[in-house]
Amino acid sequence: MRIYHKAYVYLTCGTDLLVFNEPDTPWLGMQVPGGTIDPGESFLHGAMREFAEETGLTLDAAFDHFSDQDIPFETIPPVGQFRPAPDRPLLGRHIRRNYHVRIAEQPRQEWEHFEIYPSSGSGPIRYRFFWVDLFGPEAGDAENFFAAFGEPIEALRCRVPGIRKAA
Repeated sequence: MRIYHKAYVYLTCGTDLLVFNEPDTPWLGMQVPGGTIDPGESFLHGAMREFAEETGLTLDAAFDHFSDQDIPFETIPPVGQFRPAPDRPLLGRHIRRNYHVRIAEQPRQEWEHFEIYPSSGSGPIRYRFFWVDLFGPEAGDAENFFAAFGEPIEALRCRVPGIRKAA
């Protein structure tokens, strides 16, 4: 079984979480920025690099490791939130390190960006970035997220103390 080392960034601004989807593969659902660690690269440096590549943004903020995931894609049926794009198979074991980063102001409400050289070797991937309320129904349903990106949400909510948007 192939092993992938991955690092992801859960960026929050108040109670808002930065997520993205891939307009050209809408069945994947929401994701957070991050991806595969390069050989010899630390998880932290990989998280910083992948975040910049995928979002087009550079963060001048602390990256705080808050959770890990070990996801065996080999044993997960290819349905629902775990369905990979046909040209980007995810078979193998994904060892993830998740980082929380807080910022004071959103750089933009919504934007698109292309990852030009994805680690999968495929062509450019178009991402649409937007914010969801960490305590709202969209972020509250793990099925809205692709490949278990929603699992760390509860731990993330505990890190955003007492700030809830008025209904």
